[in-house]
Amino acid sequence: MPVNILAQAFAEGLSSIPFGWTVVKVVPVLALLYLLKWYFNGAVNGSERNMHSKVIMVTGGTAGIGAEVVKALASRGAQIILLVQQPLTDPFFVDYIEDLRTECGNELITAEHVDLTSLHSIRLFATKWVDNAPPRRLDMIVLCANTMTPPGGKATITEDGLESTWGLNYIANFHLLSILSPALRAQPPDRDVRIIFGTCSAYMGGRLPKFDTKSKKGGKVESDQTEPAPTSVYATSKLALMTFAVAFQKHLSTYARPDKKPMNARVIMVDPGWTRTPGMRRFLTFGSLWGLALYLFMWPFWWLVLKSGDQGAQTFLYAVMEAQWGRGDGNYLLKECRRINWARKEIEDETLQQKLWESSSKTIELLEKESAKRRALEKKDKEKAEAKSPAKEAKGGAKQRKAT
Repeated sequence: MPVNILAQAFAEGLSSIPFGWTVVKVVPVLALLYLLKWYFNGAVNGSERNMHSKVIMVTGGTAGIGAEVVKALASRGAQIILLVQQPLTDPFFVDYIEDLRTECGNELITAEHVDLTSLHSIRLFATKWVDNAPPRRLDMIVLCANTMTPPGGKATITEDGLESTWGLNYIANFHLLSILSPALRAQPPDRDVRIIFGTCSAYMGGRLPKFDTKSKKGGKVESDQTEPAPTSVYATSKLALMTFAVAFQKHLSTYARPDKKPMNARVIMVDPGWTRTPGMRRFLTFGSLWGLALYLFMWPFWWLVLKSGDQGAQTFLYAVMEAQWGRGDGNYLLKECRRINWARKEIEDETLQQKLWESSSKTIELLEKESAKRRALEKKDKEKAEAKSPAKEAKGGAKQRKAT
């Protein structure tokens, strides 16, 4: 049939074929759109690995790229531990976990309540995990949690007084891994342990501020750094996270194991590319209704140039499954399922790494002290209120009996 049509087109011209000229005009456009979509989708993970019995801790695993990573790993038999902010008794979250178990055919999907915007919540979980004998199995930590204040939006503050983007993207990861490092170092030498950081090409625009902190009168923590714009905070948080990732690999590698075996934990940084995640949508819409309307109007364009969540997860899966990243000295930066070099030399600066580590530890120490004082005062006030309540009830009962 196609041969006859082509023969007629050559013999009698395209005009003799119904819609001949229309097809000739439309097909190149469709072919171009297909090639553009194929290009913007990025690379696809071609590595496979048996994930049965692997214990993987995931942050940000309920939405966007993190959710797709969790589905892919759970479908391959991995035991997933989600660190989530919402209460574990939330009926909607319970339904989500049950649906995820059914979809993946895996009952080994559990969750732990960890509010990454609260240093106290992170410490409660991490210390409980570490204070376990014998050490609990932990093959991987995948850090997908991420936030960003949209352009023109007002920066929000965590309960510890940190700017939310800086607090979640960097400080939370620093605090979590600092406490969990003994659990990582205690894993058997034949186990392939990987710590996977989610980053972004925005780190190239970041500029690390001065991190020296001190406590002033009144117990408040102050810093000599100026308050940057929300968008620059995001870029700086990613730059700081990558600098910490390199320092954390050195921290792990310099540990002398009691069995004299080489360290088997490796740090991998992943740039998934531009993806249609809820965070990206919030950024593109400026966090406003008119921005959302514009986003919906331009949806075909965003569909073309932005990856889906599944496509954005491909480099994460490549970092988890590719065998070569389980060897060597670690500190790998992956993008589009291949290794690349980072563009900022500050990431390799050992002096800067040390200053960043020390100032971050000091900041967390000061903030946790303030948080402990605040919780103690709140507990004391609550106890006073509870003590007054029975006294009032007893007094009211006595008055009523007297009146009777």
